[in-house]
Amino acid sequence: MEEKMNRMEFLKSLGLKGASLFAVYCAASGLTSCINESMDPNLNPGTGGGDPNVLSLDLSSSAYSGLNTVGNYVIVNRIVIARISDTAFAAVTQVCSHEGKRKVYFRSGEFYCPEHGARFDTSGNGLNSKGSKGLKTYPTELTGTTLKVMY
Repeated sequence: MEEKMNRMEFLKSLGLKGASLFAVYCAASGLTSCINESMDPNLNPGTGGGDPNVLSLDLSSSAYSGLNTVGNYVIVNRIVIARISDTAFAAVTQVCSHEGKRKVYFRSGEFYCPEHGARFDTSGNGLNSKGSKGLKTYPTELTGTTLKVMY
């Protein structure tokens, strides 16, 4: 069985003691892990509407009513869903293809990742070199006030 070592034990194993141990430990505590979020096993967007591959949003609900206005977006279960016209929506993964960071959002008619400036059109295609790999997209379907996102 593999035993895991915590951060403090690791630093002590390097021979750090006293004030230097404290300084390095505190500095290291402020760092985030270097997990590539595109490899995160918890990225399954979840379920909705009784179908394990459909996310259902009630646009009459206050949580999603912003999607009744063109240009607005919501992030639900790591999917960015934007109202791109009076009759259309676009849905993409929140995980940027550039470095796998979960930072994508919608602005000025396109999807954007502020981590390194990756830009994507509403079809998920890259608009600059950082977005050249594109984004995973999901089909949407509006029936009445229910928006379905199939993933």
